Amino acid sequence: MSHQDGHQQDPGRAPLRAAIVGTGAVAHLHAQAVEADPRIELVAVSNRSEARRTEFADRYGVPGRYATHTELLAAERLDLVILCTPPDLHRQQTLDAYAAGVHVLCEKPPALSLAELDDMQQAADAAGLAFAIVFQQRTGTAAAHVKHLLDSGALGRPLLAQCQTLWLRGDDYYAVDWRGTWDGEGGGTTLGHGIHQMDLLAHLLGDWAEVDARLWRVARDIEMEDVSTAVVRFANGVVAQAVSSVLSPREASVVRIDCELATVEVEHLYGHAGPNWRITPARGVAEDVAAGWAFPAEDEPSGHEPLVRAVVDALWAGEPMPDLVTHARRPLELVTAIYASATYGKPVTPSDLDGDERFRTSLQATITDIRP
Repeated sequence: MSHQDGHQQDPGRAPLRAAIVGTGAVAHLHAQAVEADPRIELVAVSNRSEARRTEFADRYGVPGRYATHTELLAAERLDLVILCTPPDLHRQQTLDAYAAGVHVLCEKPPALSLAELDDMQQAADAAGLAFAIVFQQRTGTAAAHVKHLLDSGALGRPLLAQCQTLWLRGDDYYAVDWRGTWDGEGGGTTLGHGIHQMDLLAHLLGDWAEVDARLWRVARDIEMEDVSTAVVRFANGVVAQAVSSVLSPREASVVRIDCELATVEVEHLYGHAGPNWRITPARGVAEDVAAGWAFPAEDEPSGHEPLVRAVVDALWAGEPMPDLVTHARRPLELVTAIYASATYGKPVTPSDLDGDERFRTSLQATITDIRP
C-alpha cells in the first residue's frame, strides 16, 4: 500500500518542504519516497555538478537547484533536509542545517566516528530539531512483526544469533578514488556494509555489552579490512557471531536468532519482504502456538518509503522521531567496538569506548594482512 492510500494531506495545510543534498543513486530512493507522500514535497536539491543536479531536478520536477548545501539552506525555507552525500561530509552539513533551523534525515553511515556523531546529536538537541538516520533494514512489515514477537516474549528468551553480510566487491568497485582508503571511507566492509545487518540485529535484540573481534585483509588491495569476524554479547545475554565480507560470490545478508521456542531468520541481499523471513518452531511447540506467530497477510517490504513515511508522520504530528529512525549511536558503537577490539586484541565494552579517545575520533585500526 502506498502512503498516499493511507494518509491524505489535510485540506488547507501546506505540505512539508524538503530538500535533498547530493543527487547520487540513493537520492532517487528518497525522491521517490517523497513523491509517494502528499504531506511533503521536494522543493530543492544541491550538487556541485550542474549537469547532475539539473538531470535529477528535471526528473522529479524540483524548482530549487543549487551548487552547494550552504547556498540551498540560505535561499530556501525548509522543514527537512535529506543528506545523500558521502559520510565524511555529514557532520558539517548536519550542523549547518541545524544552524538554519531545519530537521535532518541523514543517510548511513551517519558519521565516520562517534565524536562526529555526538557533535551532530548535541547540535540537534540544542536546536530542538530532529536527527533521523537511514537504516532501512529496520523497516518492513515482517521486521516489525518479528520485533514484536521478540519484545513480547512470544518466542521465549533469545539465546544465540548469527549476522552475516556476505557481499562481493571487486577491483572495479575500489577503483573510485575515495574507496579503499581510511580518509575516504573511514572504515572497511564492517563500516560500509556490515553495519546494515548489525543494525537490524541490534534493532531486534537491543543494547550490546561486549565485542571480541578480528579484522582481516585476505584478497583486496585496500588500506582497510575486506573481512571481519566478531563475537557480540548483548545485554540480554544473547551471544552473536557477526561476519562481514566483500569476497563472497554467492552474496547474502542474513540474520538468524535462535530462541527457546523457535528460530527466526531472514536471508536477502539489499532489502527484505515477508517471503524472506522464516520462523521454525522448536520440537514440541504446539501447532496452535506456532500458528500465532504467522506473518501478517498485508506485507510491505523494507525500504526508503516506509522510513521516510515514519519521519513525515512524526514531523506532521509534531511528535518525537520513532525508534525506526533513531538510535544512530548503537550501530556505530558496535562497528567501532569491532575495530577497537581487533586493534587491542581483547574484548571491548561500551564503557571502554567512552574512555577511548582514539576510537571515538577515528576507526583506523590494525588489520591482519594474510594476502599471499
